Amino acid sequence: MSQTITEKILARAAGQNSVKPGENIWVNTDILLTHDICGPGTIEVFKREFGINAKVWDPEKVIIIPDHYIYTKDEKAQRNINSLRKFVKEQGLKYYYDPGTPTYKGVCHVALPQEGHVRPGEVIFGTDSHTCTHGALGAFATGIGNTDAGFVMGTGKLLIKVPPTLRFNLNGKLPAYVTGKDIILRIIGDIGVDGANYCAMEFRGTAIEQLNIEERMTICNMAIEAGGKNGIIEPDDKTLDYIRARTKKSFEVVKSDPNAKISKDFNYDVSSFVPCVAQPHLPSNYAPAKDKGNVKLDSAYIGSCTGGKITDFIMAAKIIKGHKVRINTYLVPATEKVAEGLATEMIDGKSLASIFEEAGCLEIAQPSCAACLGGPIDTFGRTSGKEIVISTTNRNFVGRMGSKDAPIYLASPLTVAASAIEGKITDPRKFM
Repeated sequence: MSQTITEKILARAAGQNSVKPGENIWVNTDILLTHDICGPGTIEVFKREFGINAKVWDPEKVIIIPDHYIYTKDEKAQRNINSLRKFVKEQGLKYYYDPGTPTYKGVCHVALPQEGHVRPGEVIFGTDSHTCTHGALGAFATGIGNTDAGFVMGTGKLLIKVPPTLRFNLNGKLPAYVTGKDIILRIIGDIGVDGANYCAMEFRGTAIEQLNIEERMTICNMAIEAGGKNGIIEPDDKTLDYIRARTKKSFEVVKSDPNAKISKDFNYDVSSFVPCVAQPHLPSNYAPAKDKGNVKLDSAYIGSCTGGKITDFIMAAKIIKGHKVRINTYLVPATEKVAEGLATEMIDGKSLASIFEEAGCLEIAQPSCAACLGGPIDTFGRTSGKEIVISTTNRNFVGRMGSKDAPIYLASPLTVAASAIEGKITDPRKFM
């Protein structure tokens, strides 16, 4: 029976030869990811259902990465982290990346692949909707709630429904000014925030082949913004090089059968794509950046799992180099390795960090989710009033970055950097 990559991975995890969309199956879990927001709730479910002295199903497959509300004095946020530390010690978990220590890594969706925990053909569940990021490396990865995660924590299994597949064929020569963020915002703008409800969004084509792994991660990350169950890209040589540089564990490369049944095909020529923004208050409110030049801004934000990777900062630095920013420009590296890269990556003999400093950007923050999810009042970059923000983050709902009065425009690092220079939404082609 011909199957898609998503169906093949789920069939393997269910111990079956094949599965079909709509079928309910029990799957074995390869990785359970949680963090400081949902981790304590997941642990409480686990203890309630399996007993206060119960052990997790596999201490090497439960990965805990605090990253959301960690650099704050807020007592409740600190309480969450302390509860994680206690649980990790009780369980003897191998992979816990503790903030404030040398083991800390950064934002979970960037740290997980960075540390070699993501491999093709595997099943990853995470208590965060953007867990679908990891489909960029050929895994089935999706977000689940605390109740499901508590069950997975105790059993290593979960009952799920096999999603139908929507295939996005992205072909043509990719313009230098078009990024992964521009691609996924265009798609979400076309199909809407519910256009892929409980579907696997499979991305392929010559344009995808041209993208680096981090750009592919941005695309898969935002599958959830269209309602997708998962985003996924078939592994290629770039994928395998990335993974083999980070882990020695074995894995199985899975690809869709050529004649696999697809629920719907979407075909795009990316050579016609332009830099864009998602206007408040939905990721589907698509508009070309050149059409929004009348929107004056109060701040720019470069960070998060979709905009805080090293390639994101390289893109932004190439635009900002030699210019001064006109508005508060926040820089939040996603991980400690990205933070190190800001000091070591060079453009024309200057480090990224020095380029941003000379441009007048604000001091580089400690790696975390920071203002992407709002957070306590002392969160770096958090909005507190009616600031109009352009951001590389992935979600622009009301109040997402703190204040309910702050409109948020989503854009690529190129567009955010150009807009920071001009103090208004700006098409980055002006500086390229």
